[in-house]
Amino acid sequence: MAAEEVDKPTSLPQYPEMILAAIEALGDKNGSNKTSISKHIESSYGDLPVGHADLLAHHLDNMKRSGELIMVKNNYMKPDPNAPPKRGRGRPPKPRPELPPGAVLSPPRPRGRPPTLKEPSAAAGSRPRGRPPKKARAAVAGPPRGRGRPPKAREEVPGVGLD
Repeated sequence: MAAEEVDKPTSLPQYPEMILAAIEALGDKNGSNKTSISKHIESSYGDLPVGHADLLAHHLDNMKRSGELIMVKNNYMKPDPNAPPKRGRGRPPKPRPELPPGAVLSPPRPRGRPPTLKEPSAAAGSRPRGRPPKKARAAVAGPPRGRGRPPKAREEVPGVGLD
């Protein structure tokens, strides 16, 4: 019998409809907060789902992002239809010139630095970039040195001696 109760459809309207109806019914000029909207929905529609608070918060957030509701000081209200649209962040795009019909647009330039062209003749005659490998350096330097610190060079001073 419990499975039959879960499967039966509820006669509740969608949450956005209930939210808008609650805001209109409350009729506060400064808007209505989440608690008052929730209490109005609970009193109007007795049979609400278990996660009513989470569903309400989710739908309020979605409606705020889509522009169906605006939020002022933690109160939700319908946007004024005569108000100018809210500008987004950043600099507005430049106006595009109107093209005559039948005109073809060239593709936009790619972003970033253009790749360097490598000629096969130039690459063969030049040295490779970076520090040369250790083996090639040792051959250029001469005979290998011994280990440790080299001995101190002694100078012979003429005429000074121990007699």
